[in-house]
Amino acid sequence: MKKNIIITGASNGIGFETALELSKDENNFIVAIGRSLENLKRLHTIGKQLNPDCQILPVQFDIVSGDYEQGLIPFLAQKVGKINILINNAGTLINKPFLEHSAEDFYSMFESNVLGHVKMIQTIVPIMENDAHIVNVGSMSGFQGSEKFSGLSAYAASKSALHSLTECLAIELKEHSIHVNALALGSVQTDMLEQSMPGISAGTMAFEMGKFIADFALHSGKVMNGKIIPVALTTP
Repeated sequence: MKKNIIITGASNGIGFETALELSKDENNFIVAIGRSLENLKRLHTIGKQLNPDCQILPVQFDIVSGDYEQGLIPFLAQKVGKINILINNAGTLINKPFLEHSAEDFYSMFESNVLGHVKMIQTIVPIMENDAHIVNVGSMSGFQGSEKFSGLSAYAASKSALHSLTECLAIELKEHSIHVNALALGSVQTDMLEQSMPGISAGTMAFEMGKFIADFALHSGKVMNGKIIPVALTTP
């Protein structure tokens, strides 16, 4: 059965690999949203090499500052139609001591890791099919009781907010037959991790996490709602 899937943050790292994994099935029509058009084109090229029948639609769009009303909404209405799955994966990370964090740092984290997803969800819910699934990609940094790391206060707080939003939306969107879950990811070897936390080696590769997220998005919405699932090699 054909599924129309939107994934944000698809131009790099986990989002890139998740989109590739989903593209292996030609029944999945993937709207790959990201800020780097060059990387999105590379995603499309690799997808076609792995599966010539894959369906990937690269869309350059900033979930924080992009024009939803005049840009994204009419584009999706024309090119896609109803949506079955939304994977909110886009995000950024700032690593610096708490006392050096500015208000702008906190605002930037919440814009990228929460408010951008709020905008996307509010935009997509009206065009979602019944029994649709929203997956918010969170972090163990924002998972209650997990080990915390110095320098990630703003990042952790924003991911914790995303987890709480997930629980709230699971209740509010029941009337629309939409299930909402979050995956609290442990460290994954990505460019973002290497740039923000040099010297840290993750135990999980991006393509491995991409496979997990793709499978979760496709199948777990039928049996879960409002869950924050830790996905890590360590016990919180």
